[in-house]
Amino acid sequence: MAFEIRGNGGIRIEWHGENVSATARRGTVRGLALGAEHVRGVSVDLAPLDTGALRNSATASHDPGALTAAVSYDTPYAARQHEELGYRHRVGGPKYLEHAFAAERDTVARLIQAQIHRALGS
Repeated sequence: MAFEIRGNGGIRIEWHGENVSATARRGTVRGLALGAEHVRGVSVDLAPLDTGALRNSATASHDPGALTAAVSYDTPYAARQHEELGYRHRVGGPKYLEHAFAAERDTVARLIQAQIHRALGS
């Protein structure tokens, strides 16, 4: 918002709220994308490693319209590897995505916040 007091006692006010909201939204979208990519990277490091197919199937995505982001694994056994607590692996283990998100929640929030501030120029 900008305002100006004129010599004749008049006040002129300009409201740029829609522009500010749109700019903040763009920052939010960028932050969500960066946050999802960050969680993807952390979860890949925690995922079981045998052939590498599971880790290589990890994808980060986001939906700007819904302001959501997701990390997914695209192998037929990804969900089973994630949920099966009894499986033993030389490298990685179960709940790799869940643990990554829980551990990085604050980092994701800071990434989103930083992108909003950056977009707004503050």
